[in-house]
Amino acid sequence: MASTWPLVELLFVIKIILERLICRCPGEHKALFVFGDSLFDPGNNKYLINVTDPAAYWPYGETFFRHPTGRYSDGRLVPDFIADFANLPLIPPYLQPGLHNWTDGANFASAGAGVLHETNPSVIDLKTQLEYFKNVVKILREELGEAEAKRVLTTAEIYKIGGRNIGFQNVGPIGCTPYARAQDPELKGGCLEKLQMLVEWHNMALSNTLEKLAKTSPGFNYSLFDYYHTLSDRTNMPAKYGFKDGRSACCGIGPFRGKNCGGDRGTELYELCRNPNEYVWFDGGHNTEHANSQLAQLIWAGPPNATGPYNLKQLFGRV
Repeated sequence: MASTWPLVELLFVIKIILERLICRCPGEHKALFVFGDSLFDPGNNKYLINVTDPAAYWPYGETFFRHPTGRYSDGRLVPDFIADFANLPLIPPYLQPGLHNWTDGANFASAGAGVLHETNPSVIDLKTQLEYFKNVVKILREELGEAEAKRVLTTAEIYKIGGRNIGFQNVGPIGCTPYARAQDPELKGGCLEKLQMLVEWHNMALSNTLEKLAKTSPGFNYSLFDYYHTLSDRTNMPAKYGFKDGRSACCGIGPFRGKNCGGDRGTELYELCRNPNEYVWFDGGHNTEHANSQLAQLIWAGPPNATGPYNLKQLFGRV
């Protein structure tokens, strides 16, 4: 996803699988492997040819990092907080040049990605992300040897190749993003209900599928974060969660500041709020660091009505 999504891309986002996969590494060390789209992309798209990444420009990254990193937020994303909770360093983009410590994990997420290559051929679709993960597996086997690599990767791979503890996030209320609210003046600031209905159908199917997998796949444990309702609560009742605005974005132009955060790499005028912490949304479709922090806490140690049947902290303990 990106802040300038066409509607068709919003529909394809419904098909995306957002996962965090965990593993046990030598010396009780845990690792975090991340797959997904712009909600989790730490900057992979900066390194893609023929891709203009708005998050690589100001004001993205303005708070925590003090410079753009390719993250679609003013600061950290959910995986950054999860890494911190697990006593891991920030997991860098998989495509970032230089040395990587793969025993800490890897982040393959790519803004605009979908399950299908056709969703956005210019970025890293889910199949390619999985191919990148296989490359990491190969490297670890070469560096650690077969036996040690197997121990590191046993719970990191998808079920068919050994994965047993997997975290999922359902699809959020994408019909109620600032971008979506701004699409039709007749909505008068309301949500795109047809899109919301599709999201609800998808999320119900995802929940049912995971329940079936848990019953039919020996040793399979999962965490499913209810991103849809937890984020909806914050957009509908922002003051309850310490926000002043749950409908408009901190950065952008037009109604609800729903698009063009950064003004096309600074070439156009745009509006920017003074304090992103007062907003749920940083741009037309992505959360502020403050919102990401709250969501990450729920993913990590939230109650069953937010993250279940296990939260990620419990999954890490089962590894």
